[in-house]
Amino acid sequence: MPPALALASSVDPSAFAGAGVWRADQLAASAGSVLSSGHPALDAQLPGGGWPVGALTELLQVQSGAGEWGLLLPALAQRLSSTASPKARLVLVGAPHVPLGPALQARGLDAQRLLWVRTDTPAARAWACEQALRCADVAAVLAWLPQVRADALRRLHLAAHDHAKLLWVLRPAQAQHESSPAPLRLLLESAAQGLGAPHESHVSILKRRGPPLEQAVSLCLHSVALRALLAAAKVRGEQRRETVAARREHALDRLAVAV
Repeated sequence: MPPALALASSVDPSAFAGAGVWRADQLAASAGSVLSSGHPALDAQLPGGGWPVGALTELLQVQSGAGEWGLLLPALAQRLSSTASPKARLVLVGAPHVPLGPALQARGLDAQRLLWVRTDTPAARAWACEQALRCADVAAVLAWLPQVRADALRRLHLAAHDHAKLLWVLRPAQAQHESSPAPLRLLLESAAQGLGAPHESHVSILKRRGPPLEQAVSLCLHSVALRALLAAAKVRGEQRRETVAARREHALDRLAVAV
């Protein structure tokens, strides 16, 4: 055995504890500050126990509008409420849908502090995102970048790091086969369930500083009020089906008597 390997094999791994050395079979501590996601089951699987501040987090989706707000709202509301400056803003770049202000307000996010940047070309979206990250009054950036170059992602990651900003880039699920500088990549999928059933979303961690996560994290991303509405809708649907079945049975009985 070469001397260097013999020396390395004789070192007790515990000697590196607290020395900033990360072992690949363990979940790493975050290199910087983190912000709780507001979902304890997810925090338990994220390095440092939350979303990394000053880094790019890539959120991949099978379909836009299928849970991303429910996933991110707790952290966004916390970020804005903890920012002392009343000028602090959350910037949305290329959002595919107009955010519903009352719904966000009900979940604790001040809709008046949203800044929606509308632009279509990939280069313009990346440029707007980078400029927002450099702005002192921006607390966090959400960017929908279905088409973006790897070098543009690297610039965004560096800008988030240099200015200690929260940055989420939302991309289609097919992008998971492309390389990315993001230290954290997740895939968000909605569970196929019937109307009124507890709505769950599955979060798969595709990339993190730590061992692979074999099983997705299941989260309920709907608000309590919405879950109550869905449950009520289920009850009404069952009542309608029972009424229709009773009427059909009554009609058949009358027909049998008439025959």
